[in-house]
Amino acid sequence: MAVDPIARFRRWYREAQLAGIPLPNAVALATATRHGRPSVRYVLLKQADARGFVFYTDGRSRKGRELCANPRAALAVHWEPLGHQVRVEGRVVRVSREEADAYWASRPRGSRLAAAASRQSAPIHSHAALLARWRTLARRHAGGAIPRPPGWTGFRLLPRTLEFWSVRADRLHRRERFRRSGRTWTRRILQP
Repeated sequence: MAVDPIARFRRWYREAQLAGIPLPNAVALATATRHGRPSVRYVLLKQADARGFVFYTDGRSRKGRELCANPRAALAVHWEPLGHQVRVEGRVVRVSREEADAYWASRPRGSRLAAAASRQSAPIHSHAALLARWRTLARRHAGGAIPRPPGWTGFRLLPRTLEFWSVRADRLHRRERFRRSGRTWTRRILQP
């Protein structure tokens, strides 16, 4: 029987939610410049399905610029209390304008104001300057819609490889790697 690694990821994610793990959607996202200089940071995974793994950010941020210059990335999540870890690698594409708009509209008002006020990763004179910009936007858009900034978007990691790790006694952990070829997945057991 073939195993669907995306379905397994979704099951493990649901287990993490039910276990009450804080921010079960926090994933470490690794990107690299076109010259191969790596960078990693945590982002919030907003969708995981057969189409891929989606997160949102300012496209002008370091990660956004790196993803545009080198559209390959990897993410990792570790749900320690459950003894599960998942790694995902693949190509990255931008989500559609409609998807970005829909997600933008679902965000809390304060988060939309913060994203509109901040040019993520760019230097700023002081935190007070950012707060002043936030307050100005809050007054300007009081009671009204906050437009999605043109650079703010989402990215979808199209998985080519998923690796599942489960803790076992005596460090004989269980590792399984799935590689996509067309529409099918090839499964390999890896040594710990």
